[in-house]
Amino acid sequence: MAGTLNPFLLQLTGVSVRFGEVMALSDIHLGIAPGEVVALVGSNGSGKTTLLRALHGQLSHSGQRQVRPHNAHGRPLVQRMVYQRPFMLRLSALNNLRLALWLGGVPRPLWTARAEQALQRVGLAGLGCRPARAMSGGQQQRLALARAWAVRPDVLFLDEPTASLDPTAKKEVEALLAGFAAEGTTLVMSTHNLGQAKRLARRVVYLDAGRIVVDESAESFFSGVAHTGDGAHSAGITRLNSFLKGELTWHVE
Repeated sequence: MAGTLNPFLLQLTGVSVRFGEVMALSDIHLGIAPGEVVALVGSNGSGKTTLLRALHGQLSHSGQRQVRPHNAHGRPLVQRMVYQRPFMLRLSALNNLRLALWLGGVPRPLWTARAEQALQRVGLAGLGCRPARAMSGGQQQRLALARAWAVRPDVLFLDEPTASLDPTAKKEVEALLAGFAAEGTTLVMSTHNLGQAKRLARRVVYLDAGRIVVDESAESFFSGVAHTGDGAHSAGITRLNSFLKGELTWHVE
């Protein structure tokens, strides 16, 4: 008899990550389903960025990481990550995009049209010839999103996508992310901005000291009723309540 189809695009089972003497992630069990918008929240040092990188396959770890090989259309699954401080090459905005398309395996005849479409999508049409490093912080963040979106990712990881941006730039980036989600792109993002998580996410994962303490719908999370997962400890819930009140910003062992 055929086995049950795994509903997740990506799944971590018993994953732990250690950096020297520091246990950055401990016994993580997490699945990401198609079309989800997941916000990873927690204090500084709780493991949000490390979890993003583990999901993306960038870190050595114990436990298992499983990735569905193909999307719903039968094409190889494509995933991309946009970092908090995206690296811009010493090239024009358009050539930053063309390089991303080349690395993404997109046929060369499609590069220019796809790059120009991506610039238009993020509100940078007409700026293709501008050096990427001469752009403002908000423009560079939108260009980073354009580089990721241009290859049509099934899963997009975002590490603090609006950190250090002014309110107008934050609003623009949030609108782009909402648009990507509406088109079916799976989004997993870390954020310190609880308002942003409430506006964008459908599911919230709260981490404390490298462990998942709460994993539930955004509606339940922001209703003020915290439910502990298997193995969650009361100290984590206490810290969660402090975090939600804005009283907790750093995790110190």
